[in-house]
Amino acid sequence: MPATVSIHGQWSTRLAFVLAATGSAVGLGNIWRFPYIAGDNGGGAFVLVYLACILLIGLPIMMGEILLGRRGRQSPINTMLTLAREEGLSRSWGLMGWIGVLAGFLILSFYSVIAGWALAYVFKAGTGSFSGLDAEGSAEVFGAMLANPEGLLAWHTIFMVMTAMVVARGVRSGLERAVTILMPALVVLLIVLVGYSMAQGAFMDGLRFLFQPDFTALSPNAVLLAMGQAFFTLSLGMGAIMVYGSYLSSEASIAKTSGSVVAADTVVALLAGLAIFPILFAAGLSPEQGPGLIFVTLPLAFGEMPFGVFFGTLFFVLLVFAAWTSAISLIEPAVAFMVENLQLNRVFATTVVAMLAWTLGIAALLSLNVWSDYTLFDRGVLDILDYLTANILLPLGGFLIALFVGWRMTERSVQSELRLTLGGIYTVWYFLVRYVAPIAILLVFLRAVGLI
Repeated sequence: MPATVSIHGQWSTRLAFVLAATGSAVGLGNIWRFPYIAGDNGGGAFVLVYLACILLIGLPIMMGEILLGRRGRQSPINTMLTLAREEGLSRSWGLMGWIGVLAGFLILSFYSVIAGWALAYVFKAGTGSFSGLDAEGSAEVFGAMLANPEGLLAWHTIFMVMTAMVVARGVRSGLERAVTILMPALVVLLIVLVGYSMAQGAFMDGLRFLFQPDFTALSPNAVLLAMGQAFFTLSLGMGAIMVYGSYLSSEASIAKTSGSVVAADTVVALLAGLAIFPILFAAGLSPEQGPGLIFVTLPLAFGEMPFGVFFGTLFFVLLVFAAWTSAISLIEPAVAFMVENLQLNRVFATTVVAMLAWTLGIAALLSLNVWSDYTLFDRGVLDILDYLTANILLPLGGFLIALFVGWRMTERSVQSELRLTLGGIYTVWYFLVRYVAPIAILLVFLRAVGLI
């Protein structure tokens, strides 16, 4: 049998795990990506499909990934090697752990660059840089930031140091202490911003846009986008949830804990929409702005509204907090592996991983300016890393989780860890993880590589 407690430590309470896993899930995907994808795909109808996908795909895979982590009690790579041995399966299943660790590491390298944008915008908003800007001026501010490699490097470095400082302190003193402060602060900031959008924005217009479905605006591609967003927003397939699950007490219910994380993540995504869309509508701006929604369109809105300097600054502080809680989960699987296999102390292992990710991040940020003419398949380094992780490694990781839990582990092993009574919830979950989730993930993967 695998160990009952990880050598890295254990969350002090179930709530600590929920906050940590929610922090991992709540990131730029919720506050940056979700609003602009919803805006580009008709609002309410997209949200409805997204919520269905969260329940039918995201929740079952999350339960499976936590189950694997808690049963193995090690880094994702060693967990999969241990569980494969326990089930009498090939050591090749260790590759699934490698995929997760690699995905998390690659995402961290460019995620830190984008989080650096948010850090820069905290100071831009705080100094009133958005006041009196028109659409062209806002785009120029963003473009000037991307064209400045020294500035991007400084913010990228600051954010990576912030991340490494938390992880180096360990599970209880670092990860748990950070998320128990940052996650409540993030929720408070979001609620304050929703209150601001109720007072100053076109709140009913935003509410209708998010929750009044217009199925004529829903294309087959939008359905696949909703499936992909539901999967990616929960940090599935990148080793983060698995390694966090390895620190979860044996007494905690995986089903209840997963449900709490999924519910919290979804509420944050919807609150982000309620904070953003009413402000855009009040300023007469379109929500169909793509990735520039947060960094180009929203500053324009804050620049025109009462107390825009203060609330614009709060918004970008919120974005930094969300990115920070995700980043610490991205680096943790690689750090755990290095501690286990190379007998490094945690501070040194964290420093090595952070410096490697930071170095790759430099290539990503240079692809936005100095190296912008150097592309592969018409993509720069940052876009290649984004495409490789989001469209190939994460779906592949999620697919393998469903395959291992649903088809290769014995039901006895699954039930002993999940501790759900046969029938009812267990039967529904087992059907979803064996059939629905793998097929849905496969569709997302085929769409991403252009085969459908």
